[in-house]
Amino acid sequence: MSKKVAILATNGFEESELKSPKEYLEQQGWTADIVSLKSGTIKAWANGNWSGEYKVDKTLDEVSSGDYHALVLPGGVINPDQLRRSEDAIAFVKSFFDEKKPVAAICHGPQILINAEVVDGRELTSFPSVKKDLINAGANWVDKEVVVDNGLVTSRTPDDLPAFNKKMVEEIKEGKHELQTS
Repeated sequence: MSKKVAILATNGFEESELKSPKEYLEQQGWTADIVSLKSGTIKAWANGNWSGEYKVDKTLDEVSSGDYHALVLPGGVINPDQLRRSEDAIAFVKSFFDEKKPVAAICHGPQILINAEVVDGRELTSFPSVKKDLINAGANWVDKEVVVDNGLVTSRTPDDLPAFNKKMVEEIKEGKHELQTS
């Protein structure tokens, strides 16, 4: 079955953390839309410098979580910081959790999850500098290449992309995740 996935990003995203998941999703025969705050292009960050420009497929005001099966949140230092200042971006992210759809966030990507108030009680990982923020927001932070918690897939760095991509696709294939209560 064909799936449609939103990749939420803006200027300053870590290039490999958008490019690699997007290509991996498309290899499944799925659609991966770059969703951003504004139309046009967004500029990547790679190896400590500005890098390529990527075409924005849709803007936040043109889409809703109902248009997609899942959400991917690439990192980079600048990108998540910009996104978590946008009420529209926070609402978009939160709606995927409300609808129990898979969400995959890598590196600094989980920062927006803090503002969406969806990490309390969840096990996840991130780039080490985000660890304390996630713990303070109620998350159980662990140092693993990939962590899955009820449809939420997280990884630490671009080095983890092979494991991240594989788990992301597994969770998207599983579909909606009802919260398990023990």
